[in-house]
Amino acid sequence: MLYELDGKPVLKLYKDLLGKDAEKLPSSGLLFPVSIRISKKAKAVVRGLSGINEADQSLIFGANIPEGSYLRLMKGNVDKLITGAEESAISVSQGLKETIELVVLISCVGRRLVLKQLAEEEIDAVRNVIGDTSKITGFYSYGEIAPLNESLCELHHQTMTITTLSEC
Repeated sequence: MLYELDGKPVLKLYKDLLGKDAEKLPSSGLLFPVSIRISKKAKAVVRGLSGINEADQSLIFGANIPEGSYLRLMKGNVDKLITGAEESAISVSQGLKETIELVVLISCVGRRLVLKQLAEEEIDAVRNVIGDTSKITGFYSYGEIAPLNESLCELHHQTMTITTLSEC
């Protein structure tokens, strides 16, 4: 539960920022996740909105937001989601000596709701990078536990993780 942002009721602030999209809350909140850093130098994680509470003007997220965290409101962009999946596939496949035999994609259901009928394009973008010889499987989840670059594992929302397996 997030009650205040900079000392103001967070739901009112969120609604003001969303404009006409506020009428569709909480579902429209999937288009406007938040990026959270627990300190100025910490890596950010994404949290998707899962509900609102009109009574106390709070937002409900699927994971903790520590007091004193730095929040950044984000706006979902279909093209950037697909491009991000492609860039991640490039990153994970660069420098591998072995042939990738299996790719496991775990994507947040919130991401699927944002992409709608374009969700397959995200998978196709990964396949175009990895190649047709690798088997691809996966599923939708309500959050992904993975490292961000070389950091410790964190819980992420509205993200996609790519795991590759090869025989050494």
